[in-house]
Amino acid sequence: MGENMGEKMGEKILIVDDEREIADLVELYLQNENYAVYKFYSAPEALACIEATELDLAILDIMLPGASGLSICQKIRAAHTYPIIMLTAKDAETDKITGLTLGADDYVTKPFRPLELVARVKAQLRRYKKYGGGAGKDDGAVITHAGLAINISTHEALLSEKPLQLTPTEFSILRILCENKGNVVSSERLFHEIWGDEYFSKGNNTITVHIRHLREKMGDAADNPKYIKTVWGVGYKIEK
Repeated sequence: MGENMGEKMGEKILIVDDEREIADLVELYLQNENYAVYKFYSAPEALACIEATELDLAILDIMLPGASGLSICQKIRAAHTYPIIMLTAKDAETDKITGLTLGADDYVTKPFRPLELVARVKAQLRRYKKYGGGAGKDDGAVITHAGLAINISTHEALLSEKPLQLTPTEFSILRILCENKGNVVSSERLFHEIWGDEYFSKGNNTITVHIRHLREKMGDAADNPKYIKTVWGVGYKIEK
C-alpha cells in the first residue's frame, strides 16, 4: 500500500484502486504531469488520507475490498467539494448513475487509456479552480434569482440565505442555467460547456442525474419545480 508525495509538486490527487497495475500506471502518468499523488489499494487507508490531507481531486474505483468507492465518494461529499472521478466497469450503468447521484463529477470506464484519464483530471481541476476563486471574466460576479444567490468567485450558492453543498458539476450546471435564465439550455450545450465535445458519448442520462440531484438539494419538486424546469426534448431552463 503506497503513498507517494512531492513537497514541491502541484495539486494533490488521490487514486484508490485495488488493481495495483492500474493504480501504479495512473500514478506514473499523473506524476509525469507534476501532480502529487496519494495512492492506495484499499479503502481504509484512503479514508485516513481523506481525513488528514487537503486534496484537490479524487479518483475512485467503484469495486474495492472492504468498502466500495461509492462509500468513499459519500464520505468525501459529506465534507468536501473537490472533483471526484469514478472508475467503473464497462457495462456498470447502474454504478455510474449511483456514483453521479452520490456526488461524483465524472466517470471513466475500464479499460481506459491513461492519457484519457489525465485529460479528465486536468479538465476537472481547471473548472474547479475557475469556479472556486480563480481569475476569470466573471470573477466577483454574483447571480441572484428568487432567493437563489450564486457567487462565481467563491464557488458558493445560497438558497434563502442557506448554503447549498454543491459539487463542481452541480455548481456549473446551476450557474449556466442562471446565466441563461428565461432561455432553454440544451443538454448538448451543458455537455459542451462542462465537459467538452469529447464527452458527448456519455448520453443525456448524465445530465439528468445531476439535475435530479440539484433539485433534491434545492427542495425542488421534479413534477412541479420552482427553479429548474424540464423542457421535454430540448433541455432545461430557469424562468425569469
